[in-house]
Amino acid sequence: MKSLADTWVGSWLVGLGRIAALAREATVSLLTLKVTWRDLLYQIYFIGIKSQSVVIITGAFTGMVLGAQTYFQFHKVKMDTATLAVVGVSMCSELGPVLTALMVAGRVGAAIAAEIGTMRVTEQIDALRTLATHPVDYLVVPRLLASTIALPLLTIESITIGIGASYLVGVYLLGIDPVYSWCNMLKYTGNIDLVFGLIKALVYGGIIALIGCYKGMTCGVGAQGVGRATTEAVVFSSITILITNFFLTLVLQRVAVMTL
Repeated sequence: MKSLADTWVGSWLVGLGRIAALAREATVSLLTLKVTWRDLLYQIYFIGIKSQSVVIITGAFTGMVLGAQTYFQFHKVKMDTATLAVVGVSMCSELGPVLTALMVAGRVGAAIAAEIGTMRVTEQIDALRTLATHPVDYLVVPRLLASTIALPLLTIESITIGIGASYLVGVYLLGIDPVYSWCNMLKYTGNIDLVFGLIKALVYGGIIALIGCYKGMTCGVGAQGVGRATTEAVVFSSITILITNFFLTLVLQRVAVMTL
């Protein structure tokens, strides 16, 4: 008879507890300003600036296909000028933050897990401890802070590109009236939709960095262990983002209703 810790449920709960402990330790380190600012700036460059091409392409084509599909359905009931309004709300509150986070998780989460995993396999993390440098302060905190800073900015970029691309497709390719389309978008896309998207992006940035760092610091021995940790970092980050998005949407919408 297997004990709970030997089952997949037990291992999942143990991993969740370890991630929570890592998050607590990183938060304490961050509040005490144990941040290597040079590493922080490099991580912002690596996570934010070098992810722009992926985010721009994703945002542009998501906005274009969403605008086209919405137009095809709205055109049946003569609501062509409402197309951009749907794109605006969807990109600000849902598709912008979620798709940006998934793309960054595939690029950055894998890189974080591979880098820290390689350091663990080659015993560089043990060398840091020998030099009286805490691995969480040196490795986790800069990546966590940089990810939470960069992802909202990347989300804003994705939203802007997506809405702009949808506008160009709708006006110049599908023939939608530009003035009414833009006015409806401004009318029905509120500031609260953008705030919701940025809150989600902030949470997703922390998820990507935490899971990537955790998988790297707990990876197995050898190249196979690093490869498995890299794969698991991307998969677990993506699944966690999608699950968290559902609960965040419910909570934020409930808060919005209660405050209005």
